[in-house]
Amino acid sequence: MPLKLESIEEPSLNLTPMIDVVLLLVIFFMVGTQFAEEESQYEIDLPTARTAQPLTGGPDEIVVNIYRDGRLIVSEREVSVDELETLLRSARERYAKQAVTVRGDGSGPYQHVMTVLDLCRRTGIVNVQLANRIDEGASS
Repeated sequence: MPLKLESIEEPSLNLTPMIDVVLLLVIFFMVGTQFAEEESQYEIDLPTARTAQPLTGGPDEIVVNIYRDGRLIVSEREVSVDELETLLRSARERYAKQAVTVRGDGSGPYQHVMTVLDLCRRTGIVNVQLANRIDEGASS
């Protein structure tokens, strides 16, 4: 019985795809440097400013502090419910995405928080957050 002896093919590495990728990367970086040179070729002396700020930007969020007895404090000033509604309405007219953070006293009646949330709804403010703190004594 004759035995056939076939030569085992040695594995080979095809370098053609790797060379293609390397050449594409070289072309990409060459084109990228050309764009950078075109922009920096103009000698422009840019003006300076002491305080540069964006021309437009969103306002800071309004923080409403609600005490246990129902007092409302906004920007370190005590306001009534009517004054808060006027403030929220004017803030909403100036900036449609106005944010409001409600910080209610944890041991106070929940009705005071609901009053402020209702004011936000009536004035059209939808970006409302309820502030809380993490309980350090709770275990996971």
